[in-house]
Amino acid sequence: MAVKGIHHLGVAVGDLDAAVEAYASLFGAHVEHRETVADQGVDACSLRVGESRVELLSPLGEDTPVGKFLAKRGPGMHHVAFEVDDVGFELDRLSAAGVQLIDERPRRGMFGLDVAFIHPDATGGVLAELVSDG
Repeated sequence: MAVKGIHHLGVAVGDLDAAVEAYASLFGAHVEHRETVADQGVDACSLRVGESRVELLSPLGEDTPVGKFLAKRGPGMHHVAFEVDDVGFELDRLSAAGVQLIDERPRRGMFGLDVAFIHPDATGGVLAELVSDG
C-alpha cells in the first residue's frame, strides 16, 4: 500500500460545538469544513491544527456507528485515516490478502472524498480509514 500520510485523526464527541470551541481554545484549531454526512450518521467538523487535521464526529442518533461508539466507550479517539492514491484499488488489494474490511467499496465522505474503513481486528484494535480524492 502506498500511504501518502495520515489524512486525519477522527474523534467522537457528544457535543460538536463545545468540542470545536475546546480545540480552538486549547490548540488554536480552526474550522476547515463542517458537514452532515447522513449515510455515516454524523455531523462532522474538520479542524486544521497547524498542518494537521482532526475530524470531530458527533452522532446523528444513538443507533449510528458513532452513537454506538459513544455509548460503549464514551468520547475520544475513534479512527486514524490514511491518505492513499486510490481507495478502491487498496480495498481490492486488502480483500485479496484476506484483510477484514468494513467497506467493500469506497463511499463518499467529507469534502466529497472516497473513503472506506478497515475493521479494527485487522489493525490491532484501531479503526482505520482509507481516504483518496477519487
